[in-house]
Amino acid sequence: MAAAFFNLLADPALARAESAGTAPGAQVHPEVVTAMREAGLELSGAAPRRLTAALAGRADHLITMGCGDACPVVPGLVPEDWPFPDPRGRPLDEVRAIRDGIRARVVALLAERGWQRS
Repeated sequence: MAAAFFNLLADPALARAESAGTAPGAQVHPEVVTAMREAGLELSGAAPRRLTAALAGRADHLITMGCGDACPVVPGLVPEDWPFPDPRGRPLDEVRAIRDGIRARVVALLAERGWQRS
């Protein structure tokens, strides 16, 4: 959800996001697809992938969401953890609240860094 909002709202000449997880499923969870579709973003075709040290090593900024010790350690890169619960299996109202909280954090990050679309 964060990467989708980030790439929608960020100036692509300044920054882009990649999404990965420490235990990715085979597909985006249906409740997430539904909540994001309501926000105008289609994730049904997105392919979840594993967060590896190599992938994290390409990052300038690493946002994590509760992966704790499972997050790769990248020298010189301090992850910023956003403490959102995993939306998998949660009721749609809870997933919407998680979605809206993530969107708000993305908007704040983009404003802080000056990466918003003009």
